[in-house]
Amino acid sequence: DCEKAQTQLELNECAASEYKKADSELNAAYKKVFTLASKQQHDILKNAQNAWIKLRDADCDFIASGVEGGSIQPMIYSQCLTDKTRERTAYLESLLQCGQGDLSCPLPPAASQ
Repeated sequence: DCEKAQTQLELNECAASEYKKADSELNAAYKKVFTLASKQQHDILKNAQNAWIKLRDADCDFIASGVEGGSIQPMIYSQCLTDKTRERTAYLESLLQCGQGDLSCPLPPAASQ
């Protein structure tokens, strides 16, 4: 029960669990976008997602480096992953809301229905 977590180990485990949940939500949003993307866009989307994952991980490595070697480092790293993953999920979900005539949106307007 993360509400009652007290030790650093428990807090680290809770932060990791929260990240797993966020990652699952990201994967669901990605699958929706992938399904609506054209076949020609599939490789582009995969490349963009893989590049984003590398950037997210590098950013979180940097953020957690401030507590390198400390028992809190896994929690800081997981919290960073969670925050950035939720931001990416929100971005992907926004692509599902394309309006008619929105040329900046790569998915068809029907995607929002």
